[in-house]
Amino acid sequence: MSASRRAGKLTVAIIGGGFSGAATAFHLARLLPADAADIGVVEPREALGYGLAYSTADPSHRINVRASRMTLISGEEGHFSDWLEQTGAILDDTQAIAASGAIYPQRRVFGRYVESHLQPFLQSKAIRHVRAEVAWVERSGEGYRLVLSDGATLSADAVVIAATHPLPALPAPLRSVVSVAGLVANPYDLERLQAIGRDDRVLIVGTGLTSADVIATLDRRGHRGRITALSRHGYRSHVQAATQGDPIGDFTSLPLCSATVLLGHIRATIAAARRQGGDWYPVLDAVRRQGQLIWQALPLAEQRRVVRHLRALWDVHRFRIAPQVAVVLDRRLAEGTLAYRAASIVEADEADGHIRVTQRSRRRHDLIVETFDSVIVTTGPAHADILRTNTAIAALGHLGLVRLDPTGLGLDTDSHGRAVDASGHPADNIFISGPLARGSVGELMGIPEVTAHAESIATEIHQWLGYQTALRRRAS
Repeated sequence: MSASRRAGKLTVAIIGGGFSGAATAFHLARLLPADAADIGVVEPREALGYGLAYSTADPSHRINVRASRMTLISGEEGHFSDWLEQTGAILDDTQAIAASGAIYPQRRVFGRYVESHLQPFLQSKAIRHVRAEVAWVERSGEGYRLVLSDGATLSADAVVIAATHPLPALPAPLRSVVSVAGLVANPYDLERLQAIGRDDRVLIVGTGLTSADVIATLDRRGHRGRITALSRHGYRSHVQAATQGDPIGDFTSLPLCSATVLLGHIRATIAAARRQGGDWYPVLDAVRRQGQLIWQALPLAEQRRVVRHLRALWDVHRFRIAPQVAVVLDRRLAEGTLAYRAASIVEADEADGHIRVTQRSRRRHDLIVETFDSVIVTTGPAHADILRTNTAIAALGHLGLVRLDPTGLGLDTDSHGRAVDASGHPADNIFISGPLARGSVGELMGIPEVTAHAESIATEIHQWLGYQTALRRRAS
């Protein structure tokens, strides 16, 4: 896109071209008449739609939701599955179909699906891919001037922040070994993971989805040493259910004024389901689908309690692993080459080129001292670091135009998806799309929820563009 606005047209700059940014651009382009506005997606990767999650080339990384639930268009749950059948995208993937018959393709295939649906808009120039990063953002009249990493600038009337979550924060006890070669602070750095030896002793800090991905990667590459996966609770992510039933439970009709009441209601519903011969899966599916209403009904203090006390338990039930990945973890557990541990890291130091880690057991409170060849950090995103680690968001924060949400899960927004500034007022022309709005919206991590949110943000921007166009006409 040119450095200045194209003749008389309003420009929308979307920062981030992973799924959230690509979906927002896709739905906005569908809403707008041809040549009505410029939509520029600023994304350094070669193609739009992949982002961090779906750009992985590792064949052991699979979508963790059955393909029939993945879609770029709300209300069309078979959209991705139909595309798979039409394109034959999994014909060469002998492991894509689980024993249950459900399809779990490699994650990069979903990125190809999103990219393919953006192609017509890219070819018609309804959407433009600005292949760069945003180095800084400045105010320019009522709009913004984006300074790009390649030295170019981009003027925008509205900005959409659709960036990914920040990387995990390095736990404080591991800062003392930050210069040791065996410390892998970025779990997505495949080059560092490839350097881990076949028989190396590995400590993985974190036991969620990213931890499972790392274990699957190491196993695929022939690693046969012992892996210890450690987290405060030692929870391991559950596998997706073999069969998919209808969600069970109503968690929105009765007032849920506290986290305690919510947890009690969920547990009672699970107990009732088990008495009928069922299990917890459809109950948690209902909680997820009603998650935004549940979250928004809770007072701020109770939202914070959920984050502080229930988030780890929710995550391992909500973020489930694909059956193909579960097979790898189960096999290694049976072989004795994988162990899960509930513990915290007390301190770490270098020992003859290795990393000696002192851990405190959660249950026995005794100290465990072990030496590892590699330590890999796979804890959750460092949400509070987003104002520091993302240069575009840092710039907007410096201008006082965005702030963290009060629960610490991302950026603060109003009910229309507009960013809330440092003084508590919604910005007229800054929108937040995707998981960074999770603290304000609620459940916003799965593809169905992110798709619906992208559609909502696209509708808000469409309305904003219509209003701005009308103002311009009256002024002229």
